[in-house]
Amino acid sequence: MWTELSATISSLAVAFFMFEKYLNFFPYTIRWYAERNFRKVVNFVNPYVEISFHEFTSERLKRSDAFFAIQNYLGTISTENARRLKADVVKDSQSVVLSMDANEEVTDVFNGVRVWWASGKIPPQSKSISLFPGSEEKRYYKLTFHKHYREIITKSYVEHVLKKGKEIAVKNRQRMLYTNNPSKDWHGWKSTKWGNIVFEHPSTFDTLAMDTEKKEEIKKDLIKFSKGKDYYAKIGKAWKRGYLLYGPPGTGKSSMIAAMANLLDYDVYDLELTTIKDNSELRKLLIETKGKSIIVIEDIDCSLDLTGQRKKRKEKDDDEADKEKDPISKMKREEEEESGSGSKVTLSGLLNVIDGIWSACGGERIIIFTTNYVDKLDPALIRRGRMDKHIVMSYCCFEAFKVLAKNYLDIESHELFGKIEELFVETKMSPADVADNLMPKSDEQDEETCLKRLVEALEASKEEARKKSEEEAVLKTKDGVVTEG
Repeated sequence: MWTELSATISSLAVAFFMFEKYLNFFPYTIRWYAERNFRKVVNFVNPYVEISFHEFTSERLKRSDAFFAIQNYLGTISTENARRLKADVVKDSQSVVLSMDANEEVTDVFNGVRVWWASGKIPPQSKSISLFPGSEEKRYYKLTFHKHYREIITKSYVEHVLKKGKEIAVKNRQRMLYTNNPSKDWHGWKSTKWGNIVFEHPSTFDTLAMDTEKKEEIKKDLIKFSKGKDYYAKIGKAWKRGYLLYGPPGTGKSSMIAAMANLLDYDVYDLELTTIKDNSELRKLLIETKGKSIIVIEDIDCSLDLTGQRKKRKEKDDDEADKEKDPISKMKREEEEESGSGSKVTLSGLLNVIDGIWSACGGERIIIFTTNYVDKLDPALIRRGRMDKHIVMSYCCFEAFKVLAKNYLDIESHELFGKIEELFVETKMSPADVADNLMPKSDEQDEETCLKRLVEALEASKEEARKKSEEEAVLKTKDGVVTEG
């Protein structure tokens, strides 16, 4: 049947080509009427209808979800009758998923109706530099069917294909960790905005060193968000939620992000602002992210000039003038301009993509900011509605210690627990430092050795804090004496 279809289409194409060739010898008016009527004849004779599904949307800004759903669906039928297949490994490198290779053809039957699928590529027009994803070669799928079945194909079959394709995508989905590539690596016709690897971080809420009640509160909030599609549509808000994680270094902010991703089965996008050229490029990066994802900006207090209150124009101009006088700052600025490495992403640009009109492009996204110094951040960046939930990642408490003791030593109680509980009340230590002391350094070290090492570290930290407090008190007294004099 496919051979007959190809032969029919080829014959019509040849006939149309010959007709147009000889039509050039006639006056324009005759050519116009003849061509219009000839097209009607061709359309009447050709009983087949074609629908093309392109990889990119018409705006050339976003990859088509329909294209990838069709790709997944055709993978199930192409294994049976396609001659050339493409293999991808998913699910922890244990499963192989097959799909149609380029320029391949397969047939499908739906409710007794036969259809034909073909895959193809349109090469790029040029290799000139462009930031649009559509500037690379464009893939597409072409669906061909008899015009007698137009209604059943366009209304029922296409819907069936998209639904099944999405189900297959969920089944075969392998979670990824993405990071944005520097602007200079965007090779125009072969853009590489996001690099990725398989996300295999083992952190979960069970292994997270944190107060149990606090963990349960965060889990419930995440699960409620993941099921809130209809609710967000009802209240007229984009389906996204912001989390601010802040606290001293080593308190488990990165582990919390991994635990969130593992709980919800979301991808993670690690967004490095300093490598982004400007606000326009930032928008294009965010458009390329998928749903069911967590977008992370770690240590946002160190990312560009986004911290502190926004300056008045005069103060900013004065600062620029001071920089011009400083030869080191001037030389650094000139080097950045020459290399193109200086980022022009602004606070207003960042706010627009996370909470403005562009934030509604896509759904089911979580945005996370982390910082060690929350007081440095502009209030506009972390206000409620942008960062909906603020989570304090504090020093280790006794409840968190018990989680770590279970994880590292596989114990739930010990005679030293009482002493350790007292020390946690009197001193501060990050979960990372506690974990380092609990981890056996050799096969000969048992749980008692590790617990004693932790006790010693806590006592040393307590003594260090006491001495520091005494020194500060002495300095304050001296300052008071000098002031009075």
